[in-house]
Amino acid sequence: MDSVDPWVLALDGSQALPRELVGGKAWSVNHLAALGIPTPPAVTVTIAACRVYLSTGALPEQAWEQLQSALQAIERRSGRTFGGATRPLLLSVRSGAARSMPGMMDTVLNLGINEAVERALARESGDPVFAADTRLRFEADFRHIVLGHPVLGDPVLGDPSGSVPADPLEQLRRAVHAVFDSWHSARARVYRAHHGLSHEAGTAVTVQAMVFGNLDDRSGTGVLFSRNPASGDPLPLGEWLPRAQGEDLVSGRRTPQPIEAMQATLPGPYRELLAFTRRLERDARDVQDVEFTVEAGRLWLLQCRSAKRSARAALRLAVSLCEEGLISKAEAVQRLTPAQVQALREPRLDPDALAGALQLASGTGACPGFARGQAVMDSESAVERGENEDVILVCRTTSPEDIHGMLAARGIVTALGGATSHAAVVSREIGVPCVVGCGEAVLEILKGRRLTVDGQGGRIFDGLVPLAAATRPDDPDLRRFTAWAREDAAASPALLAALQAAS
Repeated sequence: MDSVDPWVLALDGSQALPRELVGGKAWSVNHLAALGIPTPPAVTVTIAACRVYLSTGALPEQAWEQLQSALQAIERRSGRTFGGATRPLLLSVRSGAARSMPGMMDTVLNLGINEAVERALARESGDPVFAADTRLRFEADFRHIVLGHPVLGDPVLGDPSGSVPADPLEQLRRAVHAVFDSWHSARARVYRAHHGLSHEAGTAVTVQAMVFGNLDDRSGTGVLFSRNPASGDPLPLGEWLPRAQGEDLVSGRRTPQPIEAMQATLPGPYRELLAFTRRLERDARDVQDVEFTVEAGRLWLLQCRSAKRSARAALRLAVSLCEEGLISKAEAVQRLTPAQVQALREPRLDPDALAGALQLASGTGACPGFARGQAVMDSESAVERGENEDVILVCRTTSPEDIHGMLAARGIVTALGGATSHAAVVSREIGVPCVVGCGEAVLEILKGRRLTVDGQGGRIFDGLVPLAAATRPDDPDLRRFTAWAREDAAASPALLAALQAAS
């Protein structure tokens, strides 16, 4: 890309944009806008700009100029002013590679706030506590992500170390650099190595107007799956946190409510959310993972993407979507990998041994399967001890910095979080049995013990409960899928071999 080409593109739905240039997140925002689904105005700094930045250490000057010009379009569409003393505009600055890497790169929220903007938010909202909370959130993000200071305690409470620039444009410039830099973070490199992804691809940066789930009692944030990504059940599955921002939910710092709880207080936005999600599933012809915020009773969709799913869900969903006419048999066959087929025949807990086992804790089963091993309480221990023995990672929550420990563990247990938390989403993608939201006491209860984790039922047992050999399942979905694969000339030999072993 030369200097006359755009480094920054509007995400207003007026033109189709390739994922390879703008990344999955920006593609999603642009697609939502094209469908007429409410999403906050946004622009993206392209992957091409990222590659120049990573190779030279500097953002192209034209890119920075174009981004400042593009901010004016966000201001016009939102009716707000970046850094303004009245109706101020705050921004989210998010990464987005062409291939989804959930939580592996950095995000800065509530950007553009300073002392004067905090006062303006307090006047506009009539709530100084909301304005102060928003500023604390930004400063904690900026100090940790941009300045590199470790988070002390709960990041929402802020970090007294370091200083944050008051100039909103300087905040934005440094945040864009930080997001680009996170492409080469240790956690991102571990993730790409595990999935066989190129280290040269790069990421885009999506700059979007903030909407505030922490504004008032008619505000909140959530995630909705159009179908259950753990089991493949056809009913929607989601979680909701009133008076919160998205990071509160995804990080697992707060255990959320079921999505149905939203219906009682916000029935209109709830109905809109379900309708939009059904529409997006039909449009994409795949199960959707939808992130949303409600601000003062108004629904905004922030992102949608194909949901990460367990092996069992992948089979059931491929068959269901085909039988409903959303995809062809040939497409259904392409939806399952040989490794996912092999996972369908994992051993099961021995029923006789289970009858006498001591259950230590329970929570939400986030990824099906069974795991046995020694409890370790941090990711470094999981990597170190996991080289010589099976380990279960037990922690309060997980974050992107834990990816190396999650990959080293046989199972994952968290005290906080729900089915849409970081631990749940990543565990489903990497196929590690996981139970989340077991309660704060679980850390002391499980410490030092050998454990058995039931990722389907959400149970944790004392000791290593014996496993029984896998039985050949009488599974109608597997029978249908196998028949389709055998009829498909394009089906891979590895997939057919795995199906032969499983059937």
